[in-house]
Amino acid sequence: MAALRDIRRKITAVQKTKQITRAMNMVSASKLRSAQMRMENFRPYAIKFMDVLNSLALRVDPKTHPLLATREPRKIRVIVMTSDRGLCGGFNTNVIRAAERFMQAKAKEGKEIAMVSVGRKGRDYFRKKAKLQSMHTDVFRKFDMGLAIGIGEDVIPSFIAEEYDELYLVYSEFSSVSIQRPRIVRLLPLPSVGTEEEVDYEKRLDYIYEPSDEVLLDQLLPMYIRVLIYRALLETSAGEHGARMVAMDNATKNCDDLTRSLTLFFNKVRQASITKELMDIVGGTEALKKAK
Repeated sequence: MAALRDIRRKITAVQKTKQITRAMNMVSASKLRSAQMRMENFRPYAIKFMDVLNSLALRVDPKTHPLLATREPRKIRVIVMTSDRGLCGGFNTNVIRAAERFMQAKAKEGKEIAMVSVGRKGRDYFRKKAKLQSMHTDVFRKFDMGLAIGIGEDVIPSFIAEEYDELYLVYSEFSSVSIQRPRIVRLLPLPSVGTEEEVDYEKRLDYIYEPSDEVLLDQLLPMYIRVLIYRALLETSAGEHGARMVAMDNATKNCDDLTRSLTLFFNKVRQASITKELMDIVGGTEALKKAK
């Protein structure tokens, strides 16, 4: 009977766990809708902004603005974005592995690496494995462009002061509810700056700007950093909710499978217990008959 009570307790515990995972799945699905809408509305703007600024950078002298400067990349800074909470499958693990491989490859080339951590999971993992220049945790519950501006203020003045030479951004790009792919983007210098590849003639055409190149770049370059960081924040937020929804859905299904297997085992143990009791009764009856 003790074994039956233990199995019954396990079944009850699994059913309670199923209620929790189902509730978390529903909460993540609700949050995903709003996060995905924000991300999909902002993504085309960010992509077009990046294209326009890269095209503009091809037409101006890199000496026009300090954020266009190209230097020998001896020091590199990497912004790594992960979620603040777990229970979202391999979402954080994939980003962390991509960032770790990238930084190890750069370190083998003799580069000095410093990291800006956005999200608690990345901070916890790299705390003792990398040089953390700054940390931003507990930010994904509710955020806006102000967060991207704050992160930008951590990295823009340092680049101008030549404290590092290249800036990279590592985050998860949202493809679908079940697919989030790690991406590594070079923010500074701009991808088009210093390139030796052939560029379309139309992108090389010069234009007359109003206001001047200096004034225009002084406004657009910091905005470019903030826009791409904000896009990465939106992609990370949507990816986290999508990954958690899938993970909780799988956990709910696993609870159902475990409940069925435990119920089957419970029935077998109970049947064996009943059979044993019947055998004891039959054996006692036979013994009484022989005694007479």
